[in-house]
Amino acid sequence: MTAGDGPTETELLIVGGGPGGYVAAIRAAQLGVDTTLVEKDAFGGTCLNYGCIPSKALISGADVAHEAGDAEHMGIYADPAVDLTGMVEWKDGVVTRLTRGVESLCESEGVDLIEGTATFTGEHAARVDRDEGDPAEIEFEHAVVATGSRPITVPGFEFDGERILSSKDALSLESVPDRLLVVGAGYIGMELSTVYAKLGADVTVVEMLDEALPTYEDDVAKLVRERAEDLGVDFHFGEAAQEWEAADEGAVVYTEDEDGGRTAFEADRTLVAVGRQAVTDGLGLDALGLEPDENGFLETDDRGRTDLEHVFAVGDVAGEPMLAHTAMVEGEVAAEVVAGEPAALDHQAIPAAVFTDPEVGTVGMTEAEAEEAGFDPIVGEMPMRASGRAMTLDERDGFVRVVADAETEFLLGAQVVAPEASELIAELALAVEMGATLEDVAGTIHTHPTLSEAVREAVLDATGDAVHTQ
Repeated sequence: MTAGDGPTETELLIVGGGPGGYVAAIRAAQLGVDTTLVEKDAFGGTCLNYGCIPSKALISGADVAHEAGDAEHMGIYADPAVDLTGMVEWKDGVVTRLTRGVESLCESEGVDLIEGTATFTGEHAARVDRDEGDPAEIEFEHAVVATGSRPITVPGFEFDGERILSSKDALSLESVPDRLLVVGAGYIGMELSTVYAKLGADVTVVEMLDEALPTYEDDVAKLVRERAEDLGVDFHFGEAAQEWEAADEGAVVYTEDEDGGRTAFEADRTLVAVGRQAVTDGLGLDALGLEPDENGFLETDDRGRTDLEHVFAVGDVAGEPMLAHTAMVEGEVAAEVVAGEPAALDHQAIPAAVFTDPEVGTVGMTEAEAEEAGFDPIVGEMPMRASGRAMTLDERDGFVRVVADAETEFLLGAQVVAPEASELIAELALAVEMGATLEDVAGTIHTHPTLSEAVREAVLDATGDAVHTQ
């Protein structure tokens, strides 16, 4: 059943078709639960339509253009021209194929899909307002709230899609702006700064804190920031965006530092990327009997269950970590609990990645977090400049670092700053999840020449047995 029709009763109503919602729907249907999925915008949610997938597609395109034009030291001479409209069309094609795939997977499992806006009208009832046709009234036994998040706005900097851009707007520009101002140096700001710097824009970043990627360790953030500076990105830390005024070619943005000093920045486009907030308003949560916390998130237990026995929340709406892969696992767990399975989520081994240049991958504890948790941590590190494969990729910045408990040698966490760090971190996430020791990883033969050899070498460094690291 597709958009336009819908049931009047369902065992499981899922509100939101992003990575948490659609995975919950598919898993529940696989387990024999009669499932209805309601999405008001686009199946696949922010991740597939406006976030992870389109941004990584543009990052790939920008990498191709930049590497082709910056390879004379490898004997390659090229002067690539960038047609951003063409690149965006290619990106949109990737998104379309994936979102259609989501709908197809749901339909093949027997999930009822409804395009519309769901509002809870009681503990076991909801109304779905559709673009066409009368509203649908649906009674449900269980519900999953998977409504995701949206960009936070800075007061006075409301998104207009022209001069003031959200991250969604920045993924669909028709041309590369000559001057791009980015407000916020978190992971979204850093990823898109890198993209547009590689595509030829003059990029300036203003950040009210003292460093980029403020939730990451200092040496991780510093390395990413220095690489961005090599690309021409101009950083201004300790400055908060206060107001802006229109100019002929864009806007003049005024910032203020903690001493009251003001600076004016002229830009053709201004991207505001200062974080995301949960979408829980307009859902009728009061009729359902739920109240979000002061930040708009719904609190859940390790099964994704809210204060109500029959209502679950997954993905960004359930709070940090706001990651698509976490949402997917939370969706699986909620679906399995609804189906009567003994499922629960273990948060200790959730990896995270930032698709900057170089990429960042992390999992588990840092050294400081391990000390705070009462461990006596030992640390091993392998610089990528000592990696043969990194040299052949002409990518020698970064490192692989592992943190383990000195007494048991159980791996507690890892931080990777390197090409393909988003892939390398998977091995270390598995090691943390399964309770592997340093010996377990060191005893695993890694293919040569690969970047993954740096993982084994970092582990050997932790035990004092490194071979390639001096």
